[in-house]
Amino acid sequence: MDSKEGRLSEAFAMNTYAKPHVLVDTEWVAQHAEDPNVRVVESDEDVFLYNLGHVPGSVKVDWHTDLNDPRIRDYIDGKGFVQLMGRLGIDPTTTVVFYGDKSNWWACYVYWVFRLFGHDHLKIMNGGRAKWLREGRPIEKAARSYPPTHYVLGHHNRHIRALRQDVMDLLGWPEARIETFWLPGDRTLVDVRSAGEYNGDLLHMADYPQEGALRAGHIPGAVNVPWGTAVNEDGTF
Repeated sequence: MDSKEGRLSEAFAMNTYAKPHVLVDTEWVAQHAEDPNVRVVESDEDVFLYNLGHVPGSVKVDWHTDLNDPRIRDYIDGKGFVQLMGRLGIDPTTTVVFYGDKSNWWACYVYWVFRLFGHDHLKIMNGGRAKWLREGRPIEKAARSYPPTHYVLGHHNRHIRALRQDVMDLLGWPEARIETFWLPGDRTLVDVRSAGEYNGDLLHMADYPQEGALRAGHIPGAVNVPWGTAVNEDGTF
């Protein structure tokens, strides 16, 4: 398939999505990476990849140190998000494009956190870091920095985050020792971890230290849709 046919095929596929405007291809990023109204953000599970080479003009968001509160098990608060946006040179009108390793797994996680804090102009580079490199596109190793901005926090999309109370309400507060449980037909709980974690054979993904969960298994009633099933072999959705 030549490059023109490839672009047409990708365009057709993107038009079948419910919200195709959320995805941009690598060519779009190549054309807009230096646009002052666009900020490209790399976020990887392997936090050292950015230093090995990244999309020219992109900045790094470390999902662990930049987005998690250093004292309590929660995200940073609004003040912390404002400080992060200021450091990255992002204002409320900036279009932020995310990409990363593992078929954009952690890039989409960061996308969600930005949505949680009400930033409206967000996109994902389809195919992620691997697709950019596979196409032989340029990379740079020097970290980029931009003039700091005075970010004004907007609305907080709390409705996209479920806490324990929300999950228990969804389940209907079943008896804790019940052995078999099905959710009502109009309710769904999705577990995106690996099949081994879902089945209780693993406490973390394979090839990782087995210390990810305190107990093996899944929340009663949940169905298993691992992240990898949402992407093609080339990392595109």
